Amino acid sequence: MAVSTGKFNTFTFFKLPSAWWCGVRLRHMDEKKAIVTVTHKWFNQNPFKSMFWAVQGMAAELSTGAMVIAQIKESGKKISMLVANNNANFSKKATGKITFTCEDGHMIKEAIDKTVATGEGQAFWMKSVGVNEDGVVVSTFNFEWTVRVKK
Repeated sequence: MAVSTGKFNTFTFFKLPSAWWCGVRLRHMDEKKAIVTVTHKWFNQNPFKSMFWAVQGMAAELSTGAMVIAQIKESGKKISMLVANNNANFSKKATGKITFTCEDGHMIKEAIDKTVATGEGQAFWMKSVGVNEDGVVVSTFNFEWTVRVKK
């Protein structure tokens, strides 16, 4: 993939400033997997002194969406992308550094190829799992992404 993590983090500063200011950073990305981290701080916490659920959501969504953006760019086609649906499960208080990993990058190319071939929108689900520094799962997010060739 031609998109570097540094360029992507610069992109978040200009296009997703709330995520950037909350500390959401892309750490690794290839065509199959993306890793995003965010650290619990006073400005991204809830009243219970853990990371606000929406901050976790931003990091989780970026771990899925970064691969979608990169693969759309790689296709060379004009394709729109949108989250159509999502759900989440919170299993432990999120404190410290949380690492969100998505390993569903393999699903994107098939959807892009189908939308290019048919002209119809395609939908697919991607999962991102957030773990704390001890390796304990704190939250799991699922995002239904849609892609469609722009007219």
